[in-house]
This record gives sequence, structure tokens and C-alpha cells, in this order.
Amino acid sequence: MFSNAEIGIDLGTANILVYSKTKGVVLNEPSVVAIDINTKQVVAVGIEAKEMVGKTPKNIVPIRPLKDGVIADYDVTAQLLKELLKKVSKKLGMSMRKPTVVVCTPSGSTTVERRAIHNAVTSYGAKLVHLIEEPVAAAIGADLPVDEPIANVVVDIGGGTSEVGIISFGGIVSCNSVRTAGDKMDEEIIQHIRKKYNILIGERTAENIKMEVGYATPTHKEKMMDIRGRDMVTGLPKTMEITSTEIYNAIKESLDQILETIRATLEECPPELSGDIVDNGIVLSGGGSLLNGMQEWLAEEISVPVHMAPNPLESVAIGTGRALKMIGKLQKAAK
Repeated sequence: MFSNAEIGIDLGTANILVYSKTKGVVLNEPSVVAIDINTKQVVAVGIEAKEMVGKTPKNIVPIRPLKDGVIADYDVTAQLLKELLKKVSKKLGMSMRKPTVVVCTPSGSTTVERRAIHNAVTSYGAKLVHLIEEPVAAAIGADLPVDEPIANVVVDIGGGTSEVGIISFGGIVSCNSVRTAGDKMDEEIIQHIRKKYNILIGERTAENIKMEVGYATPTHKEKMMDIRGRDMVTGLPKTMEITSTEIYNAIKESLDQILETIRATLEECPPELSGDIVDNGIVLSGGGSLLNGMQEWLAEEISVPVHMAPNPLESVAIGTGRALKMIGKLQKAAK
């Protein structure tokens, strides 16, 4: 039956992923909506809207309605979900009438923020909405044995938040969330280039710089990259060369904050579970974990093994989807 559609949604600051119980990850698109401010109509969502960032006429504004992993603009988020779930319906070749939905929320989100996420999904017409904490979803998606009495440590570095959680027996033993992640690093790169070279670059250029020459390790084989931006003195376009070392120095503060959050979480771990962490180490997921040298740098700093999730970008979405089966079991048990 169409009405029994079951989907998991990773409502990320940078990307929204939708997981279907039958087809796996069916949608992975940027959390961006382009709106015509004169008519208040949605012009584009997802990939098409992201292509427009920094390139639109004055009346069309690309908006990222999710900030720091939570809803910053409720109405726009509801519209974004509506449009993206229409795309999912087409891909699945079926109507998404009254689906059961599992959505992940940052572990540090407030009751009000969770309610906003719940309402935004319900407004689409979901029959049941279950919220699951991001570290738990990431751990499930990374194939960790979360329902066993052993410590599973997951570090999920996304666009808006970095989540660190220790999970045992299906629940969170200790977790911390810091609103420092990929977006903050992009911001720091923009500021660095503006201060040092008087050149203004956009978010997309900053993201490309981070992916190409961004490093988490202070010592690495230096790379160079040509960047283009607007000279703030002459107002003319300008091309120049930057190095990976200066980008490391620009994002170092964010990296230190993420490291501090991991240490704080490990310090809260019960002694009985600490032995498991020494043996099993921690698992990295999220787009931010793909920063060059991230795995090696963390292993050196915290002296425990650091593993990469099988599919870091989709871990949370896969986890929300798999949680559907667990919720089904729990509901049957309750009956």
C-alpha cells in the first residue's frame, strides 16, 4: 500500500538525504531553496538552487533554511521538504501519502527546535514522525553494534554541527554537540583570504578550497591552488595562488574545537566502557570527516584507533532508515 511508505530523513545543514526502506538512499541534495522575493514562490530547490548561489538577480534569493543542524526558517524548510519529497515520490514511482518518517536531530537541540522539525515533517502529511538523535543514527548507519553492551563512539562532523556520542545498549551514554563544522571552516577560509589578500570569495569557492587544499594535519606535503575572487581595493576580478599550509592555519581553530568536544565526551565515559574505546576506537562520519588527514590527526591527538564509516556522507541517512525497522519492532512489542 502507498500509505505505508516508510522513509528516513537526514535533515542536514548542508544536505538533505532521504532513505527509503525498499531502495536505500533515494535522494541526496543540498539544503538550499531559491525564492523569488516578489512573489514568494519557490524557483528551485536542492542542486538547482545551489547552482544559483552567488549568481542570481536581485529578486531571486537562495536561502539555506537550516542552520547549525536545526530549522532557522520554518516556512522555507516546510517548502523545501515538500518539493524534495515530491522528487522522492517520482523516483520511487509511488505516492507518498501519509508516510512513517524517522528524522534525526542534533543531540544538543532544544525542545523548541525538535518541535519545529517534528511540525515541518508533519505539515507534509506524515502519519507518524519519530525523532532520533544524530549520533545514534550515525552509529547505526556506520554498522556499529549499538544494541550491545559495549562502547560505540561516533564522531559525526556535518555542515552545521559536530556530534560526538558514546552509545551502548541502544542509548546514549555520553554526548556533546558543538556548532562548529564544515560551514564554520568555510567561513574561516573566507575571512582569512579577505584579511590577508583583500580578496572577496564566495561560499562555494571556500568549500572547494577546503576540499582541495584543506588539511587537518600541520605537517603534510604542501599543495598550491589558484583561486578567483573580487579585489576589494580595485573592485575587479583577480586570480591568485594560495597554499595548503595557510588554509590549515585558517581552519585550525575549528579543528581544535572539534577535538575539545571529543575529549570532553571521552572524559564523561564510565570507566567500564573506557576499555572498549581503547580496543575499538572511534568511528568518523559526516562530510567534514573527509577533510584531508582528519583520520591520522585525530588518531595522533587522542591515542585511540580512528576508523572511517563505510559511507561517511550517508551514514546518518542510512541509520535513520534502519531505525525504521527497530521502531517497528518496538511498536509490535508495545502492542
